Amino acid sequence: MFTTLISCAQLQALQQAGVALLIVDCSADLMNPAAARQQFLDAHLPGAVHADLDHDLSAHGAADAASGGRHPLPRREVFAQWLRQIGLHTDTQVVVYDRNGLNFCGRLWWMLKWAGHEAVAVLDGGLSAWTAAGGAVESGPAVPRTPSHWTLQPPLRTLVTADEVLAHLDQPDQTLIDARATPRYRGEVEPLDPVAGHIPGALNRPFSLNLDEQGRFKSAATLRAEFDALLAGRDPASVVHQCGSGVSAVPNLLAMEVAGFPPTRLFAGSWSEWCRDPSRPVTKG
Repeated sequence: MFTTLISCAQLQALQQAGVALLIVDCSADLMNPAAARQQFLDAHLPGAVHADLDHDLSAHGAADAASGGRHPLPRREVFAQWLRQIGLHTDTQVVVYDRNGLNFCGRLWWMLKWAGHEAVAVLDGGLSAWTAAGGAVESGPAVPRTPSHWTLQPPLRTLVTADEVLAHLDQPDQTLIDARATPRYRGEVEPLDPVAGHIPGALNRPFSLNLDEQGRFKSAATLRAEFDALLAGRDPASVVHQCGSGVSAVPNLLAMEVAGFPPTRLFAGSWSEWCRDPSRPVTKG
């Protein structure tokens, strides 16, 4: 079972061994959502299905939402319906990837853990690493999969609400890590949300810092040292990850697990939910 990362060679070995696999392309384009669907049609891993960030991995209305923000999580029951449609079984090894610097596939990795499915891993290096390793690709629509009867299991990861974040501001039991680019964290620019700045007390670690020059996750030892330096003595168990809309926070959460830390928490509504309530405090700089 692969539960954090899987290499191209490891995935190829599973394919050759005939292991029950579900490969999901999570590529996305925030500025042009339709582009990701076309990219999938142009090239994807053999047998892969496409997960659309807005349609499949986000709620479509308040009644179906489990969080706030620009990309609200769907309720677990709604998400489970989609998982059954794409043929998830309890013994399935899921592999998720994208062509966006591993920014978007972590969303589905986390959501599957939240739904209680442990056997899900991110393809380290994404599509570019796969093709560089000689992996085959195919084009056209996904091959239809037979729906399953998979059922939700107890959550394996924890979701934190905006009210909980507010209640624990400046408390030692909560350490916020903001995964947005530093200019957005500082409030110097804000291309997506109505207010610039960050949640008071949040530390900044842009999610791209988790990758090496080849676009793969840094070694566990390197990630451990970097997060130890960022936390500066704070309890790792206190960490709550956030970003703009709860998507790019996940690479930091995943990186901490790769580094050997226990699972940490996610504020999925993130800055886009936080800043829409003028009564919540905001910090710049």
